[in-house]
Amino acid sequence: MAGRWIERWDPEDETFWKEEGERIARRNLVFSVLSEHIGFSIWTLWSVMVLFMGPEYGVDPAGKFFLIGTATLVGAVIRVPYTFAVARFGGRNWTVFSALMLLVPTGAAYVVMEPGTSYGTFLAVAALTGVGGGNFASSMTNINSFFPLRKKGWALGLNAGGGNIGVPVVQLVGLLVIGTAGATHPRLVLGLYIPLIAIAALCAALFMDNLAPVKNDTGAAKEAVKDAHTWIMAFLYIGTFGSFIGYSFAFGLVLQTQFGRTPLQAASLTFVGPLLGSLIRPVGGSLADRFGGARITLWTFAAMAGATGVVVYASMAASLPVFLVGFIALFVLTGLGNGSTYKMIPGIFQAKALAKGMTGEAAETYGRRLSGASMGLIGAVGALGGLAINLAFRQSFLTAGTGTGAFVAFLACYGVCFVVTWAVYLRRPVAGRVPTATAETKPQLSYAEV
Repeated sequence: MAGRWIERWDPEDETFWKEEGERIARRNLVFSVLSEHIGFSIWTLWSVMVLFMGPEYGVDPAGKFFLIGTATLVGAVIRVPYTFAVARFGGRNWTVFSALMLLVPTGAAYVVMEPGTSYGTFLAVAALTGVGGGNFASSMTNINSFFPLRKKGWALGLNAGGGNIGVPVVQLVGLLVIGTAGATHPRLVLGLYIPLIAIAALCAALFMDNLAPVKNDTGAAKEAVKDAHTWIMAFLYIGTFGSFIGYSFAFGLVLQTQFGRTPLQAASLTFVGPLLGSLIRPVGGSLADRFGGARITLWTFAAMAGATGVVVYASMAASLPVFLVGFIALFVLTGLGNGSTYKMIPGIFQAKALAKGMTGEAAETYGRRLSGASMGLIGAVGALGGLAINLAFRQSFLTAGTGTGAFVAFLACYGVCFVVTWAVYLRRPVAGRVPTATAETKPQLSYAEV
């Protein structure tokens, strides 16, 4: 994997962008989405596999929640090294390798997915699917380097949204198999994905590029780790993406456990929320480009708290229709929040650069360095929210037999996220401003505008 290196890349140069940069960036975006899409499908594979695991497998609901929680944990942790791999090996090269790595958990699941397999074996294979979660971090870091700041909200939202759609797609595949062949043929799902993984790797090899100017910057990484905004945004991303991926893993199992749905009935509903949440993520990025990511994020958390209140009521009243309305609304809102929070990251560090008195290319370089370095960490910590959600469900069902207690805890978390967003990024909208721009400098950003 040696070729296709681009030596000069300056997306902030409008002439360069119009003449060649935009065309190259869009092409890389398309095939990045394809690989990341399949990565998400493999990461969330066990949200489908548990629907096939009837009584003959000998795994209770708590054990199933722990299986999907294990996949979530590994996918979150592996995001950190995947982030730095792009600069070390090249975006194209790493996309090819990371796509091919998906064959390992898929092939392993194909071998072991049958009654009589030990729980420890299922746990180990579920852990392997975490490599699919790493694809998101490397893909987002790579695409962040291709696009100018003014286009990042749209590009990152589209990249992530296209990847997130891998969640409902694998669930739809599971529904198709259960509805046609029955709940005893999980290997049909796995057999379909093996050639798709090969196609994604081949397309990345043929149509993507490496950016030579993108290098790992250990100084930027250390600075990002020390910056409070990295951890604040990681916390907010727990509330948005952590909710999305946690609910995606748990939705079908909650329907089976709390509402007594059959595998077919659960599979026929499970995909709807993740699909809508994925489709709307680019909208969240675009709204953030227009109105400011902090504002969109703030009111998204308020709406998420309201939707969670509906779910708590439905859970206590055992009303499946109301539960579905509230839960699907939560998915839609997490999609909006995913787009707006990721748009905030480059804007925050651009605002910090301008507040330090930097201008022009110096400010842009600083913003790119810090935002790129922080994205992997923010994505990893945010994904851990998915683990917390599944562990909360597991504990709630173990102690009370319902998910109500878990939902009450989630409601409180969204309230805290609302307060943090307001206090840090909107309470003082003039934070980060410097004197009026001159002809030689660009207009100053405030944190309220990120």
